[in-house]
Amino acid sequence: MTTDAPGATAGVPSDRIDTSVPHPARRYNYWLGGKDNFEADRESGDAMAASFPTIRISALENRRFLGRAVGYLAREAGIRQFLDIGTGIPTADNTHEVAQGIAPESRVVYVDNDPIVLAHARALLTSSADGATAYIDADLRDPERILTHPELLRTIDLSRPVGLMLVAVLHFVPDGDDPYALVRRLLDALPAGSYLAASHATHDYLPPQVAEEARAAAKGGGPHGLINLRTRAEFTGFFTDLDVVEPGITSVAEWRAESEPQPRTSATEVSMYGAVARLP
Repeated sequence: MTTDAPGATAGVPSDRIDTSVPHPARRYNYWLGGKDNFEADRESGDAMAASFPTIRISALENRRFLGRAVGYLAREAGIRQFLDIGTGIPTADNTHEVAQGIAPESRVVYVDNDPIVLAHARALLTSSADGATAYIDADLRDPERILTHPELLRTIDLSRPVGLMLVAVLHFVPDGDDPYALVRRLLDALPAGSYLAASHATHDYLPPQVAEEARAAAKGGGPHGLINLRTRAEFTGFFTDLDVVEPGITSVAEWRAESEPQPRTSATEVSMYGAVARLP
């Protein structure tokens, strides 16, 4: 059963947790069947599901994409350092678990701005003896805080390739905050041979009426929390000057999903793009 108890855990300041306002990490937790969410998150999640009934499937497929992307980076690309921004509340197959399951020496830094995630940071900081994990309480919109944070500099060597994970987080950054500049600032701090793995909600696959409602909700902030749906062309803009790996920019349900149960979930049900690209 879902409860409102988590706000009192792990010494997180209760005044930082506004239970009346839905938060993306807690809403995502609700869709994944977790218990670390509040009534506002559940109401928001249910309202969004009323407009987009397959939202829970989308959340699950996005999580699977994260696992496959980390698996590709660790196994095939040889990446041993990961910067996961917009971490969300820990669940199964977190980035460090997947990476260290392949290469135990992998080092992972998690970043999120929800105090509930901070309350669960211990689960994210469980590492193999050969590797390391760290957690930073910060916002994607403040890349300087992330890049200069002592925990990041202690855990990751920015002179060596890094896998930058921006999974299901960029659609929470409005155009006014220039998400493209934020991603570029992060990439500029990484050496050649690093990778960007990202996923992003889209209205490209939605019926016209639903797509228009989604755009209107985003424009006005909407009653369920701002989500900035972007087109394939807009998502592609995050990968400018990068070498996109096969199969390119596609539905998260289809990205290197040969080993997933068949038949695959349709792109329409998921309505989310995903891609991985190398910094030359």
